[in-house]
Amino acid sequence: MTRQDLAKKAIPGTTLVVALAIGLAMVFAGGSPKIAHSAGTPPFTEVDVATVITRHVTDFETYSGRLQAIDQAEIRPQVSGAITAVHFHDGQLVKKGDHLFTIDPRVYGAEVDRAAAQVSLAKAHRSYATADAVRAERLLAGNAISKRDYDLAQNAAHEASANLAAASAALELARVDLGYTNIVAPISGRVSRAEVTVGNIVFPGAGAPVLTTVVSVSPIYASFDVDEQTYLNFLIDNQGTGQSVYLGLANDRDYARKGVVDSVDNQLNTGSGTIRVRARFENADGDLVPGLFARVKVIGDTFHEAALVSDAAIGTDQDKRFVLIVDEQGKVQYREVSTGALFGDLRVITSGVKRGEKIVVNGLQRAQPGTLVKANIVAMVSNPKSDHAIAASQ
Repeated sequence: MTRQDLAKKAIPGTTLVVALAIGLAMVFAGGSPKIAHSAGTPPFTEVDVATVITRHVTDFETYSGRLQAIDQAEIRPQVSGAITAVHFHDGQLVKKGDHLFTIDPRVYGAEVDRAAAQVSLAKAHRSYATADAVRAERLLAGNAISKRDYDLAQNAAHEASANLAAASAALELARVDLGYTNIVAPISGRVSRAEVTVGNIVFPGAGAPVLTTVVSVSPIYASFDVDEQTYLNFLIDNQGTGQSVYLGLANDRDYARKGVVDSVDNQLNTGSGTIRVRARFENADGDLVPGLFARVKVIGDTFHEAALVSDAAIGTDQDKRFVLIVDEQGKVQYREVSTGALFGDLRVITSGVKRGEKIVVNGLQRAQPGTLVKANIVAMVSNPKSDHAIAASQ
């Protein structure tokens, strides 16, 4: 059989294959276009969206500072002698008047006894001189003594009174020195460690060693510097006295302790543009220790309405902040926003969104501006722990 005959026999099968291919192409391309479209379109991306909420909030500013004791005393010896006893342990809470140290009191006790004897002697001399002066006055009236003898008796009485006053003063001084041998806490608070222990000799004066220190515990101060604008907005009325402030320590997320402004400095530092402020906080548990780093929040008095969204829903685009809005058609829109203060998990949006709009709160990376998404409505994360600066929902 020739090649031409083989070709003629092969044509019917080839024609059938070609015809089948063309038919399938017509079915998918022209006969059933909807089926072809559904097979080629991916499902919509699912995202969680929440409605922008509003609250009445008040503005605030936060500053860094340090805790300071209201009262602090360095304990130094007032008399010389050997330390014979230490009456506290390191870090102990003490009350005003509690015993701290004892300096050997024997020498000073003996001096008190000697001074007391001098007082007794001076009293005896004054008694005799006074009686002699009275006799001299009677004798002078009868011309029994000369005027000179009378003056001598009167002078002796005055001298005896002066000697008694000097002896009494010496006795009082001796008693004061004896009292200094028993060193007591001048204020209530927490005592430091004993810098000088039993057996060591101490001396008074300018170079006297610090035996220990006592700092008050409650209340306690937090000192910080505020800028000029904060002073004008929050503290100018009554120099800020009584203005509410809130305190958080370095490991605190929130500002759990409430206090009040105790004083504002009398001038602004023109170099830094700040003014010194001191706030007072109760510290009954003793957790606040002088010197600790403090974060202080100063809050205004006026509430105003503000839009809030979950802080986690706000994205960053270089130096811009943005959120993704989902409109009624399910289309994603890019929206640049300006942000304000953070209240717990909610961030104030000062511009860019309106009340009632829906923003993407979960799936931000999957949603692309201009695309259609399937929106699942969820509640806006609402944990405004700074409830002292945020009012009820609207």
